[in-house]
Amino acid sequence: MASLSKSKIIAHRQCPKRLWLQINRPELIQISAATQVRFDEGNKVGDIARQNHSGGVFIETLNRVEAIAQTKEAVANHQTIFEGAFFEEDVMIRADLLFPEKEGYRLVEVKSSTGVKSYHVDDVTVQSWVMDKAGCLPTSMALAYINNQFIYQGDGNYEGLFTEADLSGQVKPNMSQVQSWVDAAKKTLALPVEPTIAPGEQCTDPFTCDFISYCSPPEEGVEYPVEILPYGKAVAAQLRADGFKDLRDVPADRLSNPKHLKVHSVTCSGEALLEPEAIAQIKALPYPRYYLDFETIGFAVPIWAGTRPYMQLPFQWSCHIEQADGLMAHEEFLDLSGNDPREMFAKTLVKAVSTDGPVIVYNAGFEGARIKELAAAFPHLASELLAIPERFFDLLPLARNHYYHPDMKGSWSIKDVLPTIAPELDYANLEVSDGAMAQEAYKEAIHSQTTPGRKEEVRHAMLKYCEQDTIAMVKIVQAWGI
Repeated sequence: MASLSKSKIIAHRQCPKRLWLQINRPELIQISAATQVRFDEGNKVGDIARQNHSGGVFIETLNRVEAIAQTKEAVANHQTIFEGAFFEEDVMIRADLLFPEKEGYRLVEVKSSTGVKSYHVDDVTVQSWVMDKAGCLPTSMALAYINNQFIYQGDGNYEGLFTEADLSGQVKPNMSQVQSWVDAAKKTLALPVEPTIAPGEQCTDPFTCDFISYCSPPEEGVEYPVEILPYGKAVAAQLRADGFKDLRDVPADRLSNPKHLKVHSVTCSGEALLEPEAIAQIKALPYPRYYLDFETIGFAVPIWAGTRPYMQLPFQWSCHIEQADGLMAHEEFLDLSGNDPREMFAKTLVKAVSTDGPVIVYNAGFEGARIKELAAAFPHLASELLAIPERFFDLLPLARNHYYHPDMKGSWSIKDVLPTIAPELDYANLEVSDGAMAQEAYKEAIHSQTTPGRKEEVRHAMLKYCEQDTIAMVKIVQAWGI
């Protein structure tokens, strides 16, 4: 039987089937770009936590026997320990930070989150239990998490990046439960076949499971599951309980929400709905029309002066410019130098959108917030920047209120709307196909070890993705402005 770890025990507590599949069917794992970004941020956060505490012994080896031996030696010498290794009861843990105190050690788990989550307490509880079994019970336990009000000065100093929360009062009473967690996980792993567990809230809480696609395949004969009703979780649950699976089988009188009724009606008819109000608003748009989209990056550990953890920093824009005679031009900006791109982003953006004509976006709140942040960071550009959101025309509320196609299945994301209008523009064919992948690609491109050839490949993929977002808006406006 495979040995356990802290993460495996936590995975089992989320869903026993998840752990069984992780060990026995690893080929089914699907790690999303968003998950990979979170992993990468976690690794960087750990590096900075060690950097902030000099003089410790870093147990860097991945060899279990060597790591345990080195940890025992450091404990015997009462040294500060990073990534201390302990293995007891078939459970392996690596403690992020161990600080010597008079009576033992203070355990500090480091997380890239901006606050304490309930599963963090379980994390620290498992670690403390294993250390206790190894004869090194922590005297106190804490969680170090990101202080999102920390402003980096650009000097390599990250003192103040973390906030510490003492968890001793929560961890110590829970340690007696860990043996049952371990026994339950071992019992699951001893099963010859995967546990029979229906999909539910555990599939996404506290994390989206890597096996969600495997466990939740499309139901046979159910093309439009009742769960597509927007913000209709409770309604869908009741419909399921009453035996309804496909929305087309639900009587209209079972629904009262106007949005649900609209989705139901269109789904049953099979015909797209475009209300006259959408057509009228599109036709009223003057020229030139500017179709604008941003890409941003949010670092857990800020790398540019004057920025905060997870601050959404724009590094790329795409803009299609349409004239009254149908002439279309495209301009774009992408900085992969690794330097702070914001000022040049702002300058080129101001020039590209000029001063007249609607600036068409999809979710104005996002772009508007970024522009306000740019204006605050670069006061000499503030007046020109702040004039841009005043010209915004937001397609998202227009779509939500006046357009629906059965294939959207309850979503008004641009990636769900576009295929119903221009199916030839398929995001699935792009190397970079969503915002999380764009962030991952950006980090790869600016990494010092990325070769010039690969960097150029990534640049091409990122430009193509961002351009498609603005082409998508052009196609939507053309389709609705009939």
